[in-house]
Amino acid sequence: MSDLGRLVAGRYLLVERVGSGGMGTVWRAEDKLLGRHVAVKKLRIPSHLHDDEVRTLHERTRREARSAARIAHPNVIVVHDVVDDEGLPCIVMEYIPSATLSDVLKERGALPPEEAARIGLAMAAALRAAHDAGVLHRDVKPANVLLGDGGRIVLTDFGIAMESGTSSLTKPGELIGSIRYLSPERLRGAEPGPASDLWALGATLYQAVEGQHPFARDTPIETAYAIATDPYEPPRNAGDLAPVIEGLLTKEPGQRMDVHEVERRLGDVTATRTARLDPPTRSERAEAPSPPARKNSRVVRSVVAVVLAAAVAGGGALWWLNRPADEPSSHPSGSGASASPSTSPRPSATLPPVPDGYQLRKAGSGFSVPVPDGWTRKTLDGGEIVYIDPSGLVGLRVNAIEFAGTDPLRHWRETEEEQTARDNPGYERVRMAETTFRGRPAGYWEFTFDGRARQYRAAELAFSSSDGTQYVVYLSAPNAQWHKYRQVFDTAANGVRVSETG
Repeated sequence: MSDLGRLVAGRYLLVERVGSGGMGTVWRAEDKLLGRHVAVKKLRIPSHLHDDEVRTLHERTRREARSAARIAHPNVIVVHDVVDDEGLPCIVMEYIPSATLSDVLKERGALPPEEAARIGLAMAAALRAAHDAGVLHRDVKPANVLLGDGGRIVLTDFGIAMESGTSSLTKPGELIGSIRYLSPERLRGAEPGPASDLWALGATLYQAVEGQHPFARDTPIETAYAIATDPYEPPRNAGDLAPVIEGLLTKEPGQRMDVHEVERRLGDVTATRTARLDPPTRSERAEAPSPPARKNSRVVRSVVAVVLAAAVAGGGALWWLNRPADEPSSHPSGSGASASPSTSPRPSATLPPVPDGYQLRKAGSGFSVPVPDGWTRKTLDGGEIVYIDPSGLVGLRVNAIEFAGTDPLRHWRETEEEQTARDNPGYERVRMAETTFRGRPAGYWEFTFDGRARQYRAAELAFSSSDGTQYVVYLSAPNAQWHKYRQVFDTAANGVRVSETG
């Protein structure tokens, strides 16, 4: 029997069915008490489910309501109430005349980058508000983005959201969410985090501008494998949105673009701030390889600074992160599978070969890295080596130093970040996190700062060998060209050769 015309909880008159899914139906309803239209999401229970599975669905519905209700933001659906209808929980939400992004893409095809950026900006703001409230969405996708008739953009369907401090409703080995939008770390069995939602945002933005999913395959299993290990075709129609997509579709969550930078970059695109690179000044060409300025250089050189190694533009991720030191990778430009860390050094035979267009250059005693052909070597004060690209705007710095400390993250947070912010106008941290390098503890720091004529970005990764030597590889480049030079960093990081004596 149709539910049309039924009164739910003695108050909500079901007027029109506006959506349905595997576990529920959404109705436009009239709130007879307040005289307004609302959306009522009714749970539907398949007949084959066991009692414990039914109880789980009930609890998920209640958690959906609680999760959304914790977030007060214009880009998040507003929950009014949870009511009982014939023994089943129903969520009463604000009603927004709208179409989903999924429906719009099916009807119109790919969107212009500026329009996709406007939608992505609203989604990023919604996710930031959710994460700040301790809520992970876990099912970000075009079908859960409402494009309101009045221009409002709303993230909805927190049905599998997870709140901090609550137990999981999933069974061991169970994956909840749409396969196409599950992040690589979730497919590898790791717990979801904010970065997992941002991966899904990246896949959504890619689909918005390209009209297809970046990892679409014929079967769900093939799709999951592609997400976890394969590169994707770089977007052709993304325009200024391309660096954001690349930063979000980095396979390693610790290297993924964070929500604050996503909002900033998407805001630039929506504001049509399309300033192009002007020719470098003579003074800027001379200074570019060493931004940012470093005063406490002895300690700073304990940092292995490197370009963001997840070179998504080339279809890869940090294959050396979280891999045992003696395990070769069958996907040198992909992520590979995570494994238990090892402290033994990686034999040089298992390292990837130096690619065409690069040469293995000695950076110090027992330390060498692949460097692009045509880059010029210079030695800075104190012995630090820098390789400069032909434009004079990009620099790859490498060094090794003994007794520089064992905790770069602590040093960065207590001393170096404050100094870098003081010495470099416009400094803004992108991310600072612990990671591993060939089975050893390491730290990663990425930030932006203002040069004389343009904004720059720099990245650093710090690790030490068994004999206590700290290694430094640092790449800085104009922020507008960061996606281009990520490949240089990936190659340098993947190909670092270290001869240890301990």
